[in-house]
Amino acid sequence: MSRYQDAKEMYAKIGVDTDKAIETLKSVPVSLHCWQGDDVRGFDQKVDSLSGGIQTTGNYPGRATTPEELMADIDTVLKLCPGTKKLNLHACYAIFDDENGGWVDRDKIKPKHFKKWVDFCKARGLGADFNPTYFSHPMCDPLTLSSPNEETRRFWINHGKACIRISQYLAEELGQPCTMNIWTGDGFKDVPADRKGPRDRYRASIDEILSEPYDFHLVKPCIESKVFGIGVEAYTVGSAEFALTYAAYNRDKCIPLMDNGHYHPTEVVSDKIPALLAFFPEIALHVTRPIRWDSDHVVLLDDETKEICKEIVRCGGLDGRVNIALDYFDASINRISAWTVGFRNVQKALLSALLTPNDALRALQDEQRFTELMVRQEALKTMPFGDVWDEYCRSCNVPVGTDWFETVQKYEHDVLSKRV
Repeated sequence: MSRYQDAKEMYAKIGVDTDKAIETLKSVPVSLHCWQGDDVRGFDQKVDSLSGGIQTTGNYPGRATTPEELMADIDTVLKLCPGTKKLNLHACYAIFDDENGGWVDRDKIKPKHFKKWVDFCKARGLGADFNPTYFSHPMCDPLTLSSPNEETRRFWINHGKACIRISQYLAEELGQPCTMNIWTGDGFKDVPADRKGPRDRYRASIDEILSEPYDFHLVKPCIESKVFGIGVEAYTVGSAEFALTYAAYNRDKCIPLMDNGHYHPTEVVSDKIPALLAFFPEIALHVTRPIRWDSDHVVLLDDETKEICKEIVRCGGLDGRVNIALDYFDASINRISAWTVGFRNVQKALLSALLTPNDALRALQDEQRFTELMVRQEALKTMPFGDVWDEYCRSCNVPVGTDWFETVQKYEHDVLSKRV
């Protein structure tokens, strides 16, 4: 008998169907972020370093510097990761060439500047998500949508409206809904004299962006918050209270997005998921790994990642109520490996959640049998999860265990090491 068959029988004894868990996970889309491959540089500006409340650390060789290089890197990752994928794009990854008229600034970008990305996704059966890019640009003063300067604010409103149109294009072309996430690094380094004014302007700006026509079944605008950022330590315009309240009052045209690195270190997004799903029909997540702050480390199979995925599964999030995306960027290690480790770990956490006898555990809680609940939950930690994970990888025709790392090493030797 194979190790998987042994594991299958052990899980069956606690009421879990491993075959069903594997088949369920195969259909769950997870959005792979393009910006891990080039340290969030993009192609629309000549960026030596990031600005606007965002930063990467490290200088590992092999960063992608062209659309062709980035696409090749993403292709490599796709072959190493199991499951259903989407591709998450930022507006700064617009591709300009002679065919589409060359470079334009962010307030004038059009769907045609993302046609090559659509062709890339179509050829690989991928959906796409999208993000306006409100950082690393001369028109950050340093504020964007909350700026008191009308010219600055108008530029960024027009950028947001252009991104709505692009998101509609992506959804229509690829036949899958597109989440479009609005996040800015707007805020102040030190104690502000006016906290309400910037938020009034921010609200008005988002109102105007969302006045652009779109099909809410296809385009899912998201409002993302943050507790603080680099250069905005004292005050963030788009705070958690602002973002959540905006989404609650405009639930017919946007949804809330939570990034688990964007809260105080004592807060956990896993606890917030069921709270939001009690009121919102749909939410979005950016899964990352914060170390003391929003450091965007590579996602590990750590406790909070597992708890986040438990809540997604327990709350019915796999039925389209939770949109899952990755959001981290580590420039200190091989970027292909960073992508692959994080994606596979989110998949592992989701599979672990699907292998949990949630109904039985819920019954123990409702019956206040807390001693047995602890015993059963702790026993799950030594179940042969790894054997089920290996079977899942085999069924998706991707490498098992750490075999995928050989591909990464070869790609680094043959491709990445030759980049200037």
